[in-house]
Amino acid sequence: MRLRIATFNVENLVSRNRYGAQDRPDTAPALSLFDFPQGEARENAERSVAVALEDDKRQMTALAIAEARADILALQEVDNLGVLAPFFANYVHTCSDIRYGHQRLVEGNDRRGIDVAFAARRDLVPDGKAVKVRSHHEATFGDLDLLTGDLTGFGIKPDDRVFNRNCLEVSLTWPDRELTVFVCHMKSMDHWRPEGRRVTNMFRDAEARAVRRIVEQRFGDAWRDANWVVAGDLNDYRERIMPGGRVEPSLPSGLDPLFDDFAVNPIANLPPLQRWTYFHRGRDNGDGAEDAAADQHVQLDYVLLSPALAAANPSPPVEIIRRGLPYRAPLDPAAPDRSIAYLSTRADRYPRVGWDRPKASDHCPVVVEIEVPPRANGEWRVANGEDTE
Repeated sequence: MRLRIATFNVENLVSRNRYGAQDRPDTAPALSLFDFPQGEARENAERSVAVALEDDKRQMTALAIAEARADILALQEVDNLGVLAPFFANYVHTCSDIRYGHQRLVEGNDRRGIDVAFAARRDLVPDGKAVKVRSHHEATFGDLDLLTGDLTGFGIKPDDRVFNRNCLEVSLTWPDRELTVFVCHMKSMDHWRPEGRRVTNMFRDAEARAVRRIVEQRFGDAWRDANWVVAGDLNDYRERIMPGGRVEPSLPSGLDPLFDDFAVNPIANLPPLQRWTYFHRGRDNGDGAEDAAADQHVQLDYVLLSPALAAANPSPPVEIIRRGLPYRAPLDPAAPDRSIAYLSTRADRYPRVGWDRPKASDHCPVVVEIEVPPRANGEWRVANGEDTE
């Protein structure tokens, strides 16, 4: 069975015009131009701006999903099933030949309420009961024996939850084979602030160790031989591409537990300058000029394969879809010219993509095409999940 598996951080697919007292980052710029007093008038203006911007953005998000042509989608930053279902019905299915169903989402731990989600081609698993879901959002540091001195020194207690958002386990079964997808969205690097990656590294390390332990517990001694995938925005990298195309290692990484004799990253087979899914532009250094040396292209989004899947797919086709990124992101990390005049005139984006917005997302979809081998014998362990369809 050949499948295309994709992960995509769709960037704030939400049904709300604000996050509590906080404006959404896409609506705040337009609202800053107008002197709306706090109250009903401002609330109505926010809603109008959010609706208009969302329609433009979601057409592009849908184009990126359509271009991925994935059988299985692992999604991040989704508000709830109430917004995911109409997004597929009114955006994705108007431009894609693939019809998606089997949509799954369990509310996780994110303070903004953005969650990980799953969807699959409707006819991939005709019997919806063959799609089982288990959420690990309630797993604690004590449950998984993950406390370290750094974490306790930071004030973490055994009953604190490990996952910043969630690890959603989705198992799909067919008569002769099965596949389990672990959808994750790990702790951010504190908005790329100075020292943000280093300070938050311990939390991603704990989440990575948690995912590893969940996989090992799920499959027991046979975890190497099972068909499983870890997919999502893991919010860390192991190398970075600097201006001019210089590639430099960036270790240690919070993701190291997933790579040390555990999972395999197919993107590693790509040429070095193609191994990126996110562009971070240097911030203003305080004198009105951006620090161009801080520009970097990195991989934050992953479809990691189990040892069994990696052995069955030594060089699987990999696609990273970049046409939905804003024009400010150079698609060629080695190109010397990063001026607005140059980047804004490249004809390599979807129609109506802007310099910073609208855009499909600030992340790229990653697609890995694999062959899922059948079971070696007639025995396998059923996931401890629930059919939530």
